[in-house]
Amino acid sequence: MSAEQNMALARRFMEAKVTGDLRAMDEIMTPDYINHTELVPGQQPGPEGEKRAIAQFSAAFSKSSVHFEDQVAAEDKVVSRCILQRTHDRGEFMGVAPTGREMTLLVIVIHRISGARSPKSGA
Repeated sequence: MSAEQNMALARRFMEAKVTGDLRAMDEIMTPDYINHTELVPGQQPGPEGEKRAIAQFSAAFSKSSVHFEDQVAAEDKVVSRCILQRTHDRGEFMGVAPTGREMTLLVIVIHRISGARSPKSGA
């Protein structure tokens, strides 16, 4: 795949994670996908652990979006710098009742693309 295709796939994957689109995540993650960043305590690094963590975020946060500030690709790696925004208004998250507050995070993520799928992710 070209660098542009890899960057588009990384964007699609991040958008799926932020919006809680588990079907898209299933399409993109390889069976040996590994996330090196624990999003919630006790999260397992594989696809099922990733989907469980994302489901927890989706159950607690609404108005979720991602804005890509910068993206660079070389060979099978894509580095993305983006801003995630969410509102904690749906449910409890890690023991905290909904606050109604907006959360903004600046993240840098490195994806390794294998074919047309993403086997590794880390921030």
